[in-house]
Amino acid sequence: MTRPPLTIYLAAPRGFCAGVDRAIKIVEMAIQKWGAPVYVRHEIVHNKYVVDELQAKGAVFVEDLSECPDDRPVVFSAHGVPKSVPAEASARQMIYVDATCPLVSKVHIEAERHHQNGLQMVMIGHDGHPETIGTMGQLPKGEVLLVETAADVAALAPRDPERLAFITQTTLSVDDTVEIIAALKERFPQIIGPHKEDICYATTNRQEAVKAVAPKVDALLVIGSPNSSNSRRLVEVAARAGCAYAQLVPRATDIDWRALAGIKAVGITAGASAPEILIREVIDAFAARYEITQEIIETATENVEFKVPRVLREPA
Repeated sequence: MTRPPLTIYLAAPRGFCAGVDRAIKIVEMAIQKWGAPVYVRHEIVHNKYVVDELQAKGAVFVEDLSECPDDRPVVFSAHGVPKSVPAEASARQMIYVDATCPLVSKVHIEAERHHQNGLQMVMIGHDGHPETIGTMGQLPKGEVLLVETAADVAALAPRDPERLAFITQTTLSVDDTVEIIAALKERFPQIIGPHKEDICYATTNRQEAVKAVAPKVDALLVIGSPNSSNSRRLVEVAARAGCAYAQLVPRATDIDWRALAGIKAVGITAGASAPEILIREVIDAFAARYEITQEIIETATENVEFKVPRVLREPA
């Protein structure tokens, strides 16, 4: 039977960012250095395929430091952890390696600096997300007020409305965050923002690529796990950019083929924690059903690389 024609528009950039790549390398290098098992507090990045691959190599994923023995190394995830976590690890004399993305660490440093200057922080982020928990945990309780939407700004009750600064989670929707910042500045004209925006380059670049692809396609698939904030934002961005059908798919086996019946063009992208192998898997699934033509829509070039911690580097 003749396969129907389909144009696949591949968004670029897509998939792994420098912070995710670094975090995965840290776990692999820790296993190589100390042997298995190496404990990892929380999923190193939010992708089941990556987590399963690392488990097979000897990583043990836990949600709390209390689940880790004192005599085995522990890695802190790319999302960052509250200050209390390394403090507890030090008190227990544990070997620990911090895989926090350097761009998340930058936000932690900003929050600390503003706190030292006597400012109360407002954090724009998702309640309960590990990055938000880690960032808010850099300062004493009550020093960081969380807002998730522009509507939340009206309910804020700061200690001193004229002594505020704001920070953001690194994986938010760029457009939503602009609205929230505008609401903050309208209510608190003297609020201080970051020198450089906190939403990371990878989040911004992937959202811009989706905006470029969305008008060209009948459907857009975002490869990523349901607990990946940046992946879920890509689905929202695609819908806002005019894509009639935007869906998050962890693997090719999760594609709803009935929903795609009759399409002529599909967009494919991946969240920052999704590996390229999953993207190829989805393309292969389309190639088995359609006569495909591929086109890359590139909106930015990325060449960022972050060093791994010194404790894991080979001596010069």
